[in-house]
Amino acid sequence: MKNKELAQIFEKWADILEFMGDNPYHVRAYRNAARLINDLSEDIEVLAREGKLSQLPGIGQRLQAKILEFLRTGKIEEFEKLKQQVPDTIFTLLDIPGVGPKTVKLLYEELGIRSIEDLKRAIERGELLKLPGFGPKRVEKIKKGIELLEKSGGRILLGVAVFIADRIVNHLKEHSAVERISVCGSTRRMKETVGDIDILASGKNNLEIVEAFVNLPNVKEVLWKGPKKATVIVEEGEQVDLRVIEPDSYGAALQYFTGSKAHNIHLRTICLKMGYKLNEYGLFKGDKRIAGRTEEEIYSALGMDTPPPEIREDTGEIEAAQEHRLPKLVGYNEIRGDLHLHSTWSDGASTIEDYVKRALEMGYSYIAISDHSKSLRVAGGLTEEELLKRNYEIDKLNERLGGKITVLKGAEVDILPDGSLDYPDEILVQLDFVIAAVHSRFNQDNTERILKAINNPYVNAIAHPTGRIIGQREGYPLDIEKVIKAAAETGTALEVNSYYNRLDLRDAHCRMAVKAGVTLVINTDSHHTDHMWMMKLGVGTARRGWVEGRSVLNTRPLSELKAFVAAKRKKFGVL
Repeated sequence: MKNKELAQIFEKWADILEFMGDNPYHVRAYRNAARLINDLSEDIEVLAREGKLSQLPGIGQRLQAKILEFLRTGKIEEFEKLKQQVPDTIFTLLDIPGVGPKTVKLLYEELGIRSIEDLKRAIERGELLKLPGFGPKRVEKIKKGIELLEKSGGRILLGVAVFIADRIVNHLKEHSAVERISVCGSTRRMKETVGDIDILASGKNNLEIVEAFVNLPNVKEVLWKGPKKATVIVEEGEQVDLRVIEPDSYGAALQYFTGSKAHNIHLRTICLKMGYKLNEYGLFKGDKRIAGRTEEEIYSALGMDTPPPEIREDTGEIEAAQEHRLPKLVGYNEIRGDLHLHSTWSDGASTIEDYVKRALEMGYSYIAISDHSKSLRVAGGLTEEELLKRNYEIDKLNERLGGKITVLKGAEVDILPDGSLDYPDEILVQLDFVIAAVHSRFNQDNTERILKAINNPYVNAIAHPTGRIIGQREGYPLDIEKVIKAAAETGTALEVNSYYNRLDLRDAHCRMAVKAGVTLVINTDSHHTDHMWMMKLGVGTARRGWVEGRSVLNTRPLSELKAFVAAKRKKFGVL
């Protein structure tokens, strides 16, 4: 797929234009095009071939021509000329979270900064403090951005890894030589970032499986190929490793290569005490292999239940498996609906009808359209009048649907700096599900602001509670324990935002929340139907936090969801 490469071009195009002080509308057009193309599940080449580029929202004739030129020649001449007008250094510095083109331009022109090392030295010498608008807080933010960039050091976001791994597994499953195939490593454990993508396979002919892998349509380069192993670079630029395992050892290899390291060390210690030896080839008593075809064989032989991959981090799962008290984690197929979807009424690229169609395909029984509220104008936030018009459209749509699925009237309502909400209560009372969220002032402690919103009787959930963006922003200062306590006391859900660069709440906070009796809600925050698949990432994050299905609001039928909303209003005496 050319999607990622083309999206990167448009993103860089926007950066250059902003660096040069171009019209902000031009900048926004390229950024929106980059986001849309990057998030597409369809191949941009297929859409172009079928003449469907004009159906992409925000992609006008000029952008269509540029896309077609790229697909035809592998480059866009206008972009190549534009790149010559700016120093290459801006792209390196723009990798730093929180550093934008205008900041890079100032650093470049005033201090001659051309690299991250230049920037570090300038910070140490206090030179940034001499620039206009650069106080200690801003300099500290840049320092943290550099640390965040270096800390993430080449790791892949889980959403990217899952997308690539699932595509490969689904391709190879169809090959006649493949009998078993699995993703392993930290991707299988659903960690928020992963290193290389690892895949195990087993079947009738090892060489045929390897050949099928290296010749997949999305393989860009073969780094190494052997009779049982291969390493490739896919078109997204990520490395994928394949190991072909003998059937008798497949379960042992899957257990071993899934990890984590800490889990495996603890497990091997138990094996040694029992007189066994465990490695990627099997569980052995002396020279005799007594288990290895499946993971379940191995754990059973040790008198244990099999811990789900997501919790194999040596944080109590081995003891729970020994004592047969593993949690029944929320299932990937348990979700009944998505309650955080943005439509074309605000900044979404899909209509409400588009979401209904996709939700029916996913087997959902309800969804909530939760467009932005009026203060977030940059995201097309709805005025009260616009919200009521959208609600009327939803009512009419539900009449036509005849109960096949229910569309709930929702909103993602801004929590204003003083903790008040962007809509008055007389508007909120007309909504079926209200999500409150912070979208500003990320450098200040937002605890009291969120607590005030939690104590509004019409707020049913707090969206992306910590505000973090993985690899870009650590999140605003927040007393998460106070937020969890207030959510439990008031009957307010906390969201596990499934969008691939959020995963917020993170796994550790999920575990804290459930222990405190908080109800979680797993949503995608979709702005296009192509984003709805990310529900898998949110469920995986919740599973890593030991969350059971009973603790997740949107595993429940619609009647119980409505009862949850009503219970909070009753608690506050407004129903």
